[in-house]
Amino acid sequence: QVQVVESGGGLVQAGGSLRLSCSASGSIFSWNVMAWYRQAPGKQRTHVATISNGVRTNYYYADAVKGRFTIPKDNAKNMLYLQMNSLKFEDTAVYYCGVNSGHWYWGQGTQVTVSS
Repeated sequence: QVQVVESGGGLVQAGGSLRLSCSASGSIFSWNVMAWYRQAPGKQRTHVATISNGVRTNYYYADAVKGRFTIPKDNAKNMLYLQMNSLKFEDTAVYYCGVNSGHWYWGQGTQVTVSS
């Protein structure tokens, strides 16, 4: 059973920064794709950022977060992060980390609240 755990959520003022962490059982090298999604109250879950491992690593960001969010990873610590800068009120959501190696595994989510 694969376990994915997110952490680092909280309350932050608009313009501030926050870093979310994601750990998944197994080696980070075993995951073809790792991603962050978010779900705002009353809305569907939407894509935030994806990192795909192949011959080379590729990064994909939603237009809403481009230039503000990055998705660094630490291979030695088996950790994936979501670095969020210049946060806006509309970034308020539950953030989910997912990993994929033929099948998606998701964590329980971590709440991010941005006060205006």
